[in-house]
Amino acid sequence: MKILVIGGTGMIGAHAALHLREQGNDVTLAARSPLADGSPVADFPVLIGDYTIPSFTPDQLSGFDGIVFAAGQDVRHKSAADDDAEFWEKTQTGGVPRFAALAKQAGVPRFVQVGSYYHHLRPDLAAGNPYITARQAADERARALADDSFTVSTLNPPSIIGAVPGASANRYRRMVSWAAGNEPGIPDFAPTGGTNYMSARSLAEAIWGALRGAETGTAYLIGDQNLRYREFFQMLVDAAGGSRVIEERDEEHPLLPDGFIIQGRGNVLAYEPDSEAMQVLDYTRNDCARAVQDLVDVVRAAG
Repeated sequence: MKILVIGGTGMIGAHAALHLREQGNDVTLAARSPLADGSPVADFPVLIGDYTIPSFTPDQLSGFDGIVFAAGQDVRHKSAADDDAEFWEKTQTGGVPRFAALAKQAGVPRFVQVGSYYHHLRPDLAAGNPYITARQAADERARALADDSFTVSTLNPPSIIGAVPGASANRYRRMVSWAAGNEPGIPDFAPTGGTNYMSARSLAEAIWGALRGAETGTAYLIGDQNLRYREFFQMLVDAAGGSRVIEERDEEHPLLPDGFIIQGRGNVLAYEPDSEAMQVLDYTRNDCARAVQDLVDVVRAAG
């Protein structure tokens, strides 16, 4: 299958691209700039463009058997100078369905969007949260384009565990340093509450499953393990060789601020993916501990 990965230089996109190539596919990455030499996907062919402008054309997309959209931006990508309404319209609400419509116009038969689990699991969380509202709109408006000739599906995953050299490795550098015991100014506890976690490798497997067998117009709630934040922090400490036991406190933590806990500190977003989704997508479960160890190794290797 000839596949284009939008956002292929990011953590999720890079994992997806590597896995898809391992399955024998011909994979091209779409990126806003040439790839860095140290990228794990530096040897992939690249299509330069930006879906938010938008700058891609039907001719560039025609000939691909499938497109994986893994570039959906979130609150980490938004600067204080960005206008809220304009940013979310370009990156989610309007940008994603516009790009999906372009793919359909180009005759691409398969389109897989990587979304987010919040609105799928708890639609009430979208009320008053522009990011979740935008994710929901991007999901629903892209799938509204589905028909017999254009198979559109959305994968709505939870918190993803993974890193590749570059921005994602840098984002975890302080956390891995703390886990190893090198940040005495950061306390040894985790906030109360928890959520579902999933490895980037499992998500990549699910993407391949969706390209092969997703039902058109369907959104799949996917995930792996339900963990308390204390359990996730403990996995990091163990993987980094920190030799400490992490306790749970009902306090804000500098490595997981309250603003990053969408459901509110002390609350848990726990669920099991349904059997139908697992049958169609066929991805690995119970992969979080391995993914945490891999994350620590990637961050340390990055320096």
